[in-house]
Amino acid sequence: MLKEFKEFAMRGNVLDLAVGVIIGAAFGAVVTSLVGDILMPPLGYLLGNIDFKDKFFALDGIHYETLAKLKEAGAPAIAYGAFINTVVNFLIVAFAIFLLVKQVNRFQKPVVAPPGPPTTKDCQFCGMSIPIKAVRCPQCTSDLK
Repeated sequence: MLKEFKEFAMRGNVLDLAVGVIIGAAFGAVVTSLVGDILMPPLGYLLGNIDFKDKFFALDGIHYETLAKLKEAGAPAIAYGAFINTVVNFLIVAFAIFLLVKQVNRFQKPVVAPPGPPTTKDCQFCGMSIPIKAVRCPQCTSDLK
């Protein structure tokens, strides 16, 4: 059983998947930093010094200064600012994957089906295309023997 598992784990697809997951996790961390540290602060500044990660709606009706204080109090809340950051993260990752797949597809050879046997032939007298099994041309009525 251990031998079978080793063969399974060493297949190319499993190793490719493992590498993809590791690179994906690292890429996700980079995108999270890009959104939280680079994109959202200027956007918040342009919208009137808004910090999106601290935007929330407390469900208990009490006003809290920050999301950290709300969580410390254990109050329920809708943290829509964190959701906005997550949506921006997702859009950036989805766009990057789209570009990657587009480039990979560009470099792959197109799959062309091999041609099958011919189904028609040309009449030797009139040149019209006719079924391969025909013994008489339906156009000029010539005998094709």
